[in-house]
Amino acid sequence: MIFPISDIRLAKQMAIKKSSSGWLVDSQPNGRGGKRFRKTFKTQAEAKAHEAWLKSQVSQDADWAPKKKDLRKLSALIGLWFDYHGTGLSSGVDTKQRLLSMANAIGDPIASNFNASMFAEYRTRRLEAGLSANSMNREHAYLRSVFNELARLGYWNAENPLGKLRQFKVQQTELSYLTYEQIEKLLLELKTAQNPHVFLVTRVCLSTGARWSEAEELRSTQVRDGQIQFAKTKSGKVRSVPISDELQSDLEAHYKAHGDGARIFGYAYSAFREGVGRTGIELPDGQLTHCLRHSFASHFMMNGGNILVLQRILGHASLTMTMRYAHLAPEHLQEAKHLNPLASLKAA
Repeated sequence: MIFPISDIRLAKQMAIKKSSSGWLVDSQPNGRGGKRFRKTFKTQAEAKAHEAWLKSQVSQDADWAPKKKDLRKLSALIGLWFDYHGTGLSSGVDTKQRLLSMANAIGDPIASNFNASMFAEYRTRRLEAGLSANSMNREHAYLRSVFNELARLGYWNAENPLGKLRQFKVQQTELSYLTYEQIEKLLLELKTAQNPHVFLVTRVCLSTGARWSEAEELRSTQVRDGQIQFAKTKSGKVRSVPISDELQSDLEAHYKAHGDGARIFGYAYSAFREGVGRTGIELPDGQLTHCLRHSFASHFMMNGGNILVLQRILGHASLTMTMRYAHLAPEHLQEAKHLNPLASLKAA
């Protein structure tokens, strides 16, 4: 009699043996590599009945069948992430492209085989190519969030392969801000620039702590009642910042003279970069226009501003980000001058 191959394999994984304590059923219903079941019975009949029951479970109950291997590739998971989560993010399209580039550079492995060592190897190559540790931490966070979001949505049931991989500890760089003299010099230079927008965009950033893109893309409807309402922000939350009557009047006049549709300004980033170059002001890499936001926050604190108010103005989700400016407050840690042991000795 010829048995089907599947039945032969099943028979190999099921056996009844006579032992000193009775009849032993030794079985692996899910096949080799699956969970093994062993149970001893007093009689051979009971053992055979149990063996038959195990066979029926394999053929009738899907929970007993071997789990199918997940053959989706990393790029496929990124596609799922984008379809069900990334489309709702303001930077979703850009983030998707970054993620796909990462997946391609890693070799686009089967997602179930992807692990921390693969990413660590990729990260090492990127660092050797000149990428900063801070940039690698961002890439790590992007890819880790893909698995976290898919797990929340029910499209990923295994552990996050990057969940236990630690990011690099990055030394905080000094936040560069402009002095009063530098601000005056810069504004004087930009006021005579050929670009009609750069001077006023810069004033908006210095007056409100806005990011350059937030100020540059202002619409007329966002300026009213003595304040600017920033809508398309990095955090996705709307925030309003009061402005002077003079700045509001200048914005309204500029819109009448140079407005394009609902937009108050045209693009002026290049004009700002060229203006900074003409002044000879040196700024750290990556802080060209962001120095205006740092300058607002720094002078706000040096002039006695409240750190919690600053957090709301800047739109930081966490106070930790805003605390970078706390050391500029006039009263910051001033107790150190009076409460140290040498001061106490002199007072004695």
